[in-house]
Amino acid sequence: MKAMQPSSPRKGLKFLSVFSVLGLGFIVLSLFMTGYFDFQTVVIQARTRFDPVIDTPTLNLNRWIKLPSNPMHNMTEEEVFWRASLVPKVNNYPFKRVPKVAFMFLTRGPLPLHPLWERFFQRHDGLFSIYVHALPGYVPEFGRKSVFYQRQIPSQPAEWGKMNMCEAERRLLANALLDWSNERFVLLSESCIPLFPFPVVYKYLIEAKYSFVGSFIDPGPHGRGRYNPRMAPEVNVSQWRKGSQWFEVQRTLAVNMISDTKYYLKFKEFCRPPCYVDEHYFPTMLAIESPSLISGRSVTWVDWSRGGSHPATFGKGDVTEAFLKRVKEEPKCRYNGNESSVCFLFARKFAPSTLEPLLRFSSGVLGFSTR
Repeated sequence: MKAMQPSSPRKGLKFLSVFSVLGLGFIVLSLFMTGYFDFQTVVIQARTRFDPVIDTPTLNLNRWIKLPSNPMHNMTEEEVFWRASLVPKVNNYPFKRVPKVAFMFLTRGPLPLHPLWERFFQRHDGLFSIYVHALPGYVPEFGRKSVFYQRQIPSQPAEWGKMNMCEAERRLLANALLDWSNERFVLLSESCIPLFPFPVVYKYLIEAKYSFVGSFIDPGPHGRGRYNPRMAPEVNVSQWRKGSQWFEVQRTLAVNMISDTKYYLKFKEFCRPPCYVDEHYFPTMLAIESPSLISGRSVTWVDWSRGGSHPATFGKGDVTEAFLKRVKEEPKCRYNGNESSVCFLFARKFAPSTLEPLLRFSSGVLGFSTR
């Protein structure tokens, strides 16, 4: 039997050479692939970084002027106020802008008179916007066809007589300012009603030269008696004003109201019950900063004849044709420098029980169209 012969040195060397060539090829291929993918990553990153400038369809005007139908968002309050305070320096808009009136409802929860408002807004799409600030956690039950459907904004608690009430009002303004088309901003409550048909209200506000902010001197204990000397030098007693919480302002003043920090901090610290900040903050601030832009009166009627710290609330039995006519025909006022017989566009406080008679009178004394 023959013994096994050892492999020749030449065959081993050949095998080693082939293995070395394959290994070297693998290394070269690996280096090439690594370099290729690294290069692709750089290209992708570069394109991602510069695409907004190069790829014009991704950066267009619609991104700035088009808003979702639902005003709910996940922006922080700081982000919303910053975005809302942006003011273009070019007066002419580069798009077709139809000025709208923003109706801002400050409520605890439900809007029991919403069927009346639905009639008021009917067939006037594109001329108004609606914003609702309710207590956190409240879930409205409006149908999809309602003008109030998905019109709630992110909210925080708001308490009568406290600064968080004014903060809620500023929050409404800030969210409404996100829509470039909103030109006039009116603050309403769940107990407010419109006194005239929409076309009258729209024309009255859009053509107004002044904003409707109640601001007057009250020398008594419920006026200057609430002034705290520690508010000086920002606010002196001679500058102290009182007025209705329910204001209506044009866009420039709305931006000023949400941007203010000078007076906000003073009122937050030194105007506390029995100083009711919602009756003094905006009336005083605007009287100091923009006296030539405010009319000094409100367009929301209330009845203080019964006395007390709150105006009268009207029930079902109070709402008659004669009553509504009397409210609409209050004493004359000034509008754009001229005497006017139309002074109040809205009225409050109306209980939920008034809905039935209000709907009954809506096409008559209130003048809402039913066509």
